[in-house]
Amino acid sequence: MNTWDGFRISALVVAAVTAGVLSACASAPAATPERGQVLYSNYCAQCHKADGVGQESVGAPSIAGLPEWYVVEQVTKFRSGVRGAYYEDVEGLRMRPMALTLRTEEDVRAVSMYVATMPPVDTVATVHGDAGNGAKAFVTCTACHGADGAGNQQLGAPPLTLQPDWYLVRQLGKFKSGVRGANPKDLKGATMRPMAMALADEQAMHDVISHVMTLRK
Repeated sequence: MNTWDGFRISALVVAAVTAGVLSACASAPAATPERGQVLYSNYCAQCHKADGVGQESVGAPSIAGLPEWYVVEQVTKFRSGVRGAYYEDVEGLRMRPMALTLRTEEDVRAVSMYVATMPPVDTVATVHGDAGNGAKAFVTCTACHGADGAGNQQLGAPPLTLQPDWYLVRQLGKFKSGVRGANPKDLKGATMRPMAMALADEQAMHDVISHVMTLRK
């Protein structure tokens, strides 16, 4: 085989692979809330429940009404191992294989679009801290999450008032211990980690989350 024939064969292989990829992309279902609802029912509802209220017993938070961009980011982190790869993160280890059942980026977007359309659900308070003390500590948090806890997409800060208090306390603990936010690829998590570490102990975490719960409308 001469060099020219080798180039021709290589070109044909590249063309075939490219055609296959393009064909797969073209045949992939478009991301729509309707498709997202089907995927959610198949893969997410068992833990997060049909209405998105979640279950504390399995560490599944309320996700109904969370913004599409935030759900996309977190599911993508679970899929890539940025989240859910630490032995100590029991809930994350449970979530990661579920995220991998969404096979394409379009699947991830579809589920995220559907979650964003779900009406937020009130959850029962389980954390009882000193909201007054928590308000003082929360001043540091307002730079990213806002005084009303509504979050800021540009800073990657999610709304806090849509998630249950027990989940928020657990996440603060994970940020403090390095189970979350320590992966070099998790730049936004790395921003959050020192903020969590500024809370001296569990009581301080309970206090600040008790204040967050007072911001619910």
